[in-house]
Amino acid sequence: LNEVHGGFAFLLLQKDRMIAALDPNGIRPLCIGRLTNGAYVVASETCALDIVQAEFVRDVQPGELIIFDQEGMHIDHFTTQTQLAVCSMEYIYFARPDSIIHGVTVHNARKRMGKLLAQEQPADVDIVIGVPNSSLSAASGYAEELGLPYEMGLVKNQYVARTFIEPTKELRENAVKLKLSAVRGVVQGKKIAVVDDSIVRGTTSKQICRMLKKAGAKEIHLRIASPPFRFPCFYGIDISTRTELIAAHHSVEEMQKILGVDSLRFLSVESLIKAIDIPDAGESPYGGLTVAYFNGQYPTKLDDYEQGYLASLNEQ
Repeated sequence: LNEVHGGFAFLLLQKDRMIAALDPNGIRPLCIGRLTNGAYVVASETCALDIVQAEFVRDVQPGELIIFDQEGMHIDHFTTQTQLAVCSMEYIYFARPDSIIHGVTVHNARKRMGKLLAQEQPADVDIVIGVPNSSLSAASGYAEELGLPYEMGLVKNQYVARTFIEPTKELRENAVKLKLSAVRGVVQGKKIAVVDDSIVRGTTSKQICRMLKKAGAKEIHLRIASPPFRFPCFYGIDISTRTELIAAHHSVEEMQKILGVDSLRFLSVESLIKAIDIPDAGESPYGGLTVAYFNGQYPTKLDDYEQGYLASLNEQ
């Protein structure tokens, strides 16, 4: 494990024991639960514990090596050179809203993102709508903070997978059309604040704005409950290059024109950290979060390829 660098959650099941380990920065969440019969459960999110009716015991901490056997749970470490840096995208997008990561309920964190976004970037609109499903918590916080009606202006088809993961632009565009529909009776003739969790390539945002305009929206003000996604992720998200990141190549004003919206604003890195507010972050930089996708400050040493790649970006 000390030879592996980056983000990993490791689980090995043997005949008479189970071994769990987490990378030295705890980039990916991993938690432990216990069933009523005494058996232990290890999962990436606490919502999985709820489903099997296991009681939450603790989060696996960075650098820990935990062995479960007939005698119970034994906590060890494969390294003590650790510093918490949970992937901020878990709170922004990946995790389910009912999960709890390092003491922070994901829904509550997203709602605070929306509230802080409203304070930083208010909009003169009639209604607020969220992009289903991961943005709904932030949208409700945005509307609540500004005292605006929170409406269901977009409806999601629950049988379509997450679109940014699709490998090609054409597949992502088609998936958006299948995934979302605008509610004409809600948006027609209205000035709308559309709250989304993030913009990666811009495909989904562009399609949504076209859809809302076609449904009769008078104005569209796009508010993003995270900072601009400018740098690649080397920790398990399928965004290992900067080529397709819209914010890496365009200013906010340029993105606004490309997406066809009346205004576009993002949450600051400082407010993102404040919204998540990990209680056991200690002295870890950035509140115990990985925010490298927004500011280029990676928590781990990068390999030669990654360093060379980032150096070429800086030259550009």
